[in-house]
Amino acid sequence: MKRPSKSGGAAAAPVIRVLEREECEAILARNAVGRLAYSYRDRVDIVPIHFVYDGGWLYGRTSPGSKLEPIAHNHWVAFEVDEVEGIFAWRSVVVRGGLYVLHADGPEREQVAWERALDLMRGLVPQAGTAADPVPDRTVLFRVHADEMTGRESTPGPAPGRRSTGGGGGGALAGLPEDDAAAGEGDEAT
Repeated sequence: MKRPSKSGGAAAAPVIRVLEREECEAILARNAVGRLAYSYRDRVDIVPIHFVYDGGWLYGRTSPGSKLEPIAHNHWVAFEVDEVEGIFAWRSVVVRGGLYVLHADGPEREQVAWERALDLMRGLVPQAGTAADPVPDRTVLFRVHADEMTGRESTPGPAPGRRSTGGGGGGALAGLPEDDAAAGEGDEAT
């Protein structure tokens, strides 16, 4: 997304709404890059990752090393994916849950999850886990359970200064009663 131009015109207040879980899942299903946030002691970090959403789980892969060390001490993470079309035209989904590193030689249930993760990653990068893998250092497969899922959507509001054509006047924006127009005050992107 490009930065908006700095024209002197007043921007319309956006309309923010909470997304239903099905809408959140659809956004997760149609995207492949998001951000994984984790914390350790007094430090929070966030990194971009490739992912696949499947059956209430986010599957991904990473390299052994610095991000896995803190997660070994605190497996609770947050994950975010956005679809941005404009400054006031976007959708955002946040997932919170536990991150679980998968092992090919773990218990049978974990082996099944590891194979599922590899199959899903190969849907994104067909060479994943092979000699032709474009990122061969990403050998660690993991999944995050979607314990909590929230989403929000912003859409451009009515143009500033537009009056209702409903004949009542009274300063309502784009045909909304004044109470409804004021209801969006205080909403902001977080």
